Amino acid sequence: MNNIEYQKELLAYLSDYVTDHKKELFEEVLSQRTRHLTVVLEDLFKAHNGSAVMRTAEGMGLQDIHVVEQRNAYDYNPYVLRGAGKWLTLYKYKDTDQNMKVCFDHLKAEGYQIIATSPHEYAKDFRDYEITQKTAVVFGAEETGISDYVKAHADDFVKIPMHGFTESYNISVSAAIILEDFSRQLRSKIKGIGLTPEEIFTLKLEWYQKMVPNVDAHLRAFDKSYKTKLN
Repeated sequence: MNNIEYQKELLAYLSDYVTDHKKELFEEVLSQRTRHLTVVLEDLFKAHNGSAVMRTAEGMGLQDIHVVEQRNAYDYNPYVLRGAGKWLTLYKYKDTDQNMKVCFDHLKAEGYQIIATSPHEYAKDFRDYEITQKTAVVFGAEETGISDYVKAHADDFVKIPMHGFTESYNISVSAAIILEDFSRQLRSKIKGIGLTPEEIFTLKLEWYQKMVPNVDAHLRAFDKSYKTKLN
């Protein structure tokens, strides 16, 4: 069975059950999606914080979120997330005693520079940081911030200047501020940050399956029909 041909025909089949309005919306959103900027959430333990960051990232057109679980298990708040999570590609790192290293190795292999957020003096003002390449931004755990591993292995560090007694913003606020600036820079300075045609096809097929009611029954019917045709 030719997997590509199977997927193409499946997409055509499912498209009959997706409204024209949704198809147009998918095309518009996919045309603005990027993997040149991504987010790493390290050991968050408050479900609403991670959910808020994911919702912000999705709204800015980011596709991938990397969640590292070393001490704390990841959870989400559906009220805060408001369905944004189903449009994102979520990578989880939780099965080893060096999950952050596994995450960093994966990102480096994909060509990302890794920028960690920190309120301390060694970090640069995020407004002075120029984004010119694929970038992953690390946000550390509530209370404790980024881990020692991140401090030792990130390529650079940024912070948001504070003008009161408070040392830092809530992580969801920090993410919104920094990601908006970095996203704007990428979109204004670098061409070709969109998804490849193959990535667009893969996501469209995934999203169609999430939109079609009773999709499992449709998949079984299509699979049976496709195999019958081949025979």
